[in-house]
Amino acid sequence: MSTTGSGPGSRPPTIADVARVAGVSRTTVSHALNGLGKVDPRTRERIKQVAADLGYRPNLRAQRLRRGEAKAIALASSMPFAVAGGPSRLGFYMEVAAAAAESALLHDYALVLVPPVQSGSALYSVDIDGAIVVEPDAEDPAVAALKERGLPYVALGRPVAPAEDVPYVDLRGGLVAELLLAHLHEQGARRPALLVGAGRRHSAVDARAAYERFAREHGWEPLVATAPEAGGEQAGYDVCAALLAEHPGIDAVCALVDAFAVGAVRAVRDSGRAVPDDVMVVTRYDGLRARTCEPPLTAVDLHLDRAAADAVTLLLGRLRGGGDLGAAPPVTTVPEPRIVARASSLRGAARA
Repeated sequence: MSTTGSGPGSRPPTIADVARVAGVSRTTVSHALNGLGKVDPRTRERIKQVAADLGYRPNLRAQRLRRGEAKAIALASSMPFAVAGGPSRLGFYMEVAAAAAESALLHDYALVLVPPVQSGSALYSVDIDGAIVVEPDAEDPAVAALKERGLPYVALGRPVAPAEDVPYVDLRGGLVAELLLAHLHEQGARRPALLVGAGRRHSAVDARAAYERFAREHGWEPLVATAPEAGGEQAGYDVCAALLAEHPGIDAVCALVDAFAVGAVRAVRDSGRAVPDDVMVVTRYDGLRARTCEPPLTAVDLHLDRAAADAVTLLLGRLRGGGDLGAAPPVTTVPEPRIVARASSLRGAARA
């Protein structure tokens, strides 16, 4: 007869073994290990300890069939890979994915990474319970696919779609833009231009509003340009080159997308100017592109690890039916963003 254990002929321990050793019913074991029912806290802890001592592992496939749950959530975005990741595969999207995956696993969920594409079609074929949508656009295809499937979702970044009523993590897009513009002003910028993506993600919408306020307050001539996200670094180069040719007095470029900022640095140099002495360049996301650009780019610490973990918590709350009917959807705000000043915008004594 086989016995439980790890030696030859042994079999994996079952829920019945845990119940026998703990002196309780199998239903009580199931409730205790899955956070269900009304189990005395001391009994629950004793059952968990017995399960650990026996080496019991739940049958996830059986749980899924019984509950109708996939125990998996997706991370999705309509943001093109040219800006979300890039050749290094280590961009904004992947930093969020790493932190979200870690947080999801702590709650016994797997994270399904949906490639950032312009169509939500990939979301029709994955077996998931819900999703986190990264910086949804005004008419986001990932959101549309999730709604069609009837799946709950939360947003990482404020949704900008009209009448959108969904929990989200506020990445404080307006404050991020204000920090970058205030930094440029402190470094002597008097005619900065703003370069944002052509879509209507919260970061672009909030940055434009902040820039227009700053322009009024400081008497700047508003110079706002947009570039197609799918164009990546080359789009940033082309738009920045056109800006510099049409407005030669530009002394700073706030390129919100880091791929655009790298292209802008190249355009400044090709125009015969120097970064930062003639034209300063700053960007929003403090990622690999910002750190490895030459010169390194001034950027902002967005606290993406905290933001991703908060998004997982919000989504799991929706999956568990949290929140009052009719109440406003919950919003989580990340800690205050922080400027990471680098050589692309530091002049004179500040650079020294």
